[in-house]
Amino acid sequence: MRTRMARALALVTLLAGPAAADEERDRDMTRITVTVGDTVLAATLEDSAPARDFASMLPLDLVLEDYHGTEKIAGLGRQLDNRGEPRAYAPKAGDITQYRPWSNLAIFYRDFPSSPGLLKLGRFDGPLDALLGAGNTPVRIELAD
Repeated sequence: MRTRMARALALVTLLAGPAAADEERDRDMTRITVTVGDTVLAATLEDSAPARDFASMLPLDLVLEDYHGTEKIAGLGRQLDNRGEPRAYAPKAGDITQYRPWSNLAIFYRDFPSSPGLLKLGRFDGPLDALLGAGNTPVRIELAD
């Protein structure tokens, strides 16, 4: 009986196609906004322990500093829960991460090689242009409505 039900469920999932799987995955994601001046940027957090831990800290008002011509960073004050996460990660432009050794938030605007200590938290849904100004950038990060 269980085998027959499992096969039926697999068939329904197969017939529903990739769109149904994408919808299911999207329901598990947490949407956030990053406000820079009058510009609101949308982003989506991963369905992971570190991303959920980060979401529990929101809303946050931070000042992002440019670091190494590659990323914007700000201290979070503590390491996020990283149980079961990979020890290294290769960020892409638009990724939201935490660098565990410094406990800082790192938003990458350029791709970067795999680095030990990076945790992926999420990704911006569109361009980051509002974050790319020179100097320090005040931002507010909060859960989306």
